[in-house]
Amino acid sequence: MPFIITDPCIETKDTACVDVCPVDCIHPRKDEPEFAETTMLYIHPEECIDCGACVPACPVAAIYESVDATPSNQKDLIEANAIYRNGDPALIAQAEEIVKAHIASHPELMTIPAAERQAAHATH
Repeated sequence: MPFIITDPCIETKDTACVDVCPVDCIHPRKDEPEFAETTMLYIHPEECIDCGACVPACPVAAIYESVDATPSNQKDLIEANAIYRNGDPALIAQAEEIVKAHIASHPELMTIPAAERQAAHATH
């Protein structure tokens, strides 16, 4: 599985990563109806070409380049990225349930501003 979006994206949903993605694999985009309802953005693992353009574009450092690079307290979000499919309400709901469970199980991280949260991954 390629790149993983993690919890600094929660409620941030900055679409700078979407703007630089050459294959439009990051969803939902601002022009997609799911954008308003989702808690964060997701990378479609089968559409991603592993170019890495999204990583430096993310203003809150929410994107990790691999499953192995993803911190242990963010591993549950790997599954959310893996199952999210834009336009499929059932899969969107499943991904969002995972994100909501992540939020509930990591209240200490959610109190940290998104721009500082990636650095906190190493200590929490």
